[in-house]
Amino acid sequence: MKNKIALAGLLVLMSLTSFSQSISSSPYSLYGLGSLYDSDFGSLPSISSSGIALPSSEFINNLNPASLGFMYQNHFLFDVGGKFIETTYRNNSKSENRNNAQFSHIAFAFPLTQKSAFSVALQPYSSGAFKISDLKIPIENSQDKYNLDVTGTGGLNNFDFSYAYRVNKKLSLGLSAAVLFGNTTDDRYYTVMNSITNINKKTNYVGLRPTLGFQYQIDSTLTIGSTFKSPSRIKASKVQTVTSVGDSGTITTDSDTASDVDDFYLPTEIGIGVSKVFKNNLTMSFDYEKSLWKDTKQSELYGDFVNQDRLAFGVSYKSKKNARKYIDRIGYGTGISYDTGYLEVDNQRVKNVSFSLGLTLPLESNSFSTLNISYSYGQKGKIGDGLIKENYHKLSLNLSLDGLWFIKRKID
Repeated sequence: MKNKIALAGLLVLMSLTSFSQSISSSPYSLYGLGSLYDSDFGSLPSISSSGIALPSSEFINNLNPASLGFMYQNHFLFDVGGKFIETTYRNNSKSENRNNAQFSHIAFAFPLTQKSAFSVALQPYSSGAFKISDLKIPIENSQDKYNLDVTGTGGLNNFDFSYAYRVNKKLSLGLSAAVLFGNTTDDRYYTVMNSITNINKKTNYVGLRPTLGFQYQIDSTLTIGSTFKSPSRIKASKVQTVTSVGDSGTITTDSDTASDVDDFYLPTEIGIGVSKVFKNNLTMSFDYEKSLWKDTKQSELYGDFVNQDRLAFGVSYKSKKNARKYIDRIGYGTGISYDTGYLEVDNQRVKNVSFSLGLTLPLESNSFSTLNISYSYGQKGKIGDGLIKENYHKLSLNLSLDGLWFIKRKID
């Protein structure tokens, strides 16, 4: 039965990894680089991504590179995941439902020495797919209006390298370097009277972002952790084509012309976390993160970037350790998170609140291999004040595999 579960999970995840870029259909992906992506490993989605202070002893914890310092010797960890999302969008006049499947991540980690470990991960960083149809905009110094139709796609990927060193039995320090790369496409049609102007723009991005982290085990049950993400510049280059169609025919003023475009700036991000274990089977974790988007001094045509706060609380439970019965080795998790958002549209924050729960199903009795299934429900934005409300149901499926390396045979 356990092997069938593992095989089914692997087949599903292999089909998901065929997506080279995940797709977000959120209208808020119009801003910046698109909607920022939450691709958490192992059982983290079930506890609302509250894991800055969770040591990475049995799974890959992508929330803090320092967690790798507590990885067990001779273990090779592999993690791959995907998501299924159903979203309802509502405003004052109508609602719309959309469904999509998304690749989440692929990662592996292994110890280098008794005190250090290394990991590599590939995951989406941002994604976007938006469409604006027949938007009427007033012409300046005139009573007339013009129509705007916009379609956008694309996003960035995150190729992450992490290293951790355990200074002593209690303290671990970590460093990660994320290579961000990808592109976005913006296709706009402006209709004024009998004239239509099309501007097709493709913007390529590339940049590097370092992260520092630490975890400190106060005792065997209490751990604190912190992360610091450096402000970073994402270099941008643009190629666009401009075509106008009117009474005099079709005129192309630019054709795949390279031009200057403003670079994008990622903010300073600071996170702190606490985890506490009770009676060896109940773990509580709490995270707080602050993102200083306002300091990047960037603005959008339709909104502004503002400082962001995120709170997350999670609880995980496993009934017994080294239990014989399979059901006693199943893990359970639940959590809640609140995010003030980093966008402000017409002086209104785009906030996000979510609730999650999940199961951790062991695949083997003598390893850390698991199939992690989690469900979350959330709301983003609101109805009115120029905003759109998103209600989403998300099913996350992560396959975590554990292998043993360099173990001497006891019997030849």
